[in-house]
Amino acid sequence: MGLKPGTRLYSTACDTEVVVVRAPAGDVDLRCCTALLRERRGTADGAPTSDATGEHTQLGKRYVDDAAGVELLCTKAGPGPLTCDGRPMGIKAPKALPASD
Repeated sequence: MGLKPGTRLYSTACDTEVVVVRAPAGDVDLRCCTALLRERRGTADGAPTSDATGEHTQLGKRYVDDAAGVELLCTKAGPGPLTCDGRPMGIKAPKALPASD
């Protein structure tokens, strides 16, 4: 799927919603709960499934995959982990503020 910043994506298996912050140069396979993320909200493809680690998406967190160059902002939390091309996406670490000595 061709992505651009500002695109809103919806999970087809759970309530997770994300917004694309940084789009990759090529196409990527984005999934949540092992189901595809799509640009239109639709009916669920099945029951939400979570991985064995019990990870879930967290509201307001930015998820990144450095290998593909994609960054997503979670706008609605859900039960399953986000993946990009089969790799789990990690939560972006906050930038450290400079010390004010």
